[in-house]
This record gives sequence, structure tokens and C-alpha cells, in this order.
Amino acid sequence: MSQKTVSENYDAVASAYAENLYDELVAKPLDRHLLNRFAEGVRDRGTIADIGCGPGQIARYLTDQGVPVIGIDLSPEMVRLAAQLNPEIEFRTGNMLAIDVADSSLAGIVAFYSIIHLGPLDIPAAFREFRRVLTNDGALLVAFHIGDHVHHVDEMWGQPVSLDFHFLKPGDVASALESAGFVVVEATEREPYEGAEHPSRRCYLFAGPMPPG
Repeated sequence: MSQKTVSENYDAVASAYAENLYDELVAKPLDRHLLNRFAEGVRDRGTIADIGCGPGQIARYLTDQGVPVIGIDLSPEMVRLAAQLNPEIEFRTGNMLAIDVADSSLAGIVAFYSIIHLGPLDIPAAFREFRRVLTNDGALLVAFHIGDHVHHVDEMWGQPVSLDFHFLKPGDVASALESAGFVVVEATEREPYEGAEHPSRRCYLFAGPMPPG
């Protein structure tokens, strides 16, 4: 699926997405805990990017923890809503395969369920781009659905869409990160929160740039 198609689908459901998921972290204590730890690790070290920011709920949470954030999303309508909901945070339309920031300019990246729309060849390319824009002591936190299949969706909140969600094996994602120049320092898995989200097992990987040598 092309990045343009993903963008167009999320444009179509942006308002419903924000209405249903903007407050999702209230019901997700592990996510909040991991984001708190991420914020502690990057605080006072520079700007971080929320890649695939949607309506800005992760960027909002990290900003509230005292971390300067820019939100980046493929969908112009998601970016418009995120800026409307969070006028003090910078949001921009962009592609994780070609991030419009300078080399070594970000202290951290969070990518919550944004790599799940990438095909097998694009995930390594995205991780190389993450490595390019991170400082040598930067931090990465990536979250995804666990599995080895593609889940196709034709409808979201009553709106017709055509989206493929790639469920991923943690070992495969870790290997792609390592090939792109990262070291995975921690992996956490959890069962879904009943009634709060799609019923899939989740994985969260903390990673940092591989030391030279």
C-alpha cells in the first residue's frame, strides 16, 4: 500500500479517530509508564519527534512531561486536527521514509503504531531514517501489534477505508533496528486492554544508536 493511500484513508477518518482515541492513554497505564520513562531519558536533551502522531495524543502527553515535541504525520487532516487540539505544539505533514529534519538533530523519537502500515522493505528504510535524524545518544521507543499477518480493514467508525495493518514479530523488528544501527535495550509485551483497543498483543521496544567501534 502506498504512503499516499495511507494518508488519504487517515484524512477520511481523522475527525472520528480524534474523537475516539485522543484520550486513549487514560485507559492505558503501561503506555503511560513507558512514555514517562522515555521522557525522563530525553528531558533537557533537545527536541523529540512523534512519528505518525495522528491527532497528537502522544505528543500532548510528552509535552506535559516537559519534553519539547514536534509531531509528524502523513495525513494533512490529522496534522490539522492535532494543531487545533494542541496549538502550542508544532505539527507538520511528513513521511517517515524521508523525515524533513537535519541529520543528528533529534534527541528522541516515539513511533506508536506508525510502522504497521509499512511493508517489509520499508521498515528497514524507516529505521535508517530514524537513525539519521537521531543524535548519537538519542532514544527511540517504537510500539506495534505482535503477529505475522496482515489485518485488512474496510471500515473505521462507519467510514469506508482500505487499510492494511502489518502485525510484526518482535525479533524481526529488533533485527531491522540493529541492521539500521540501533541497539535494542529493552522489550516489553502486553495483552490488549479489554474494551479499550483492538484485541491484539502489543510490543514496545526501547532502542538507542549503536556505539561506534
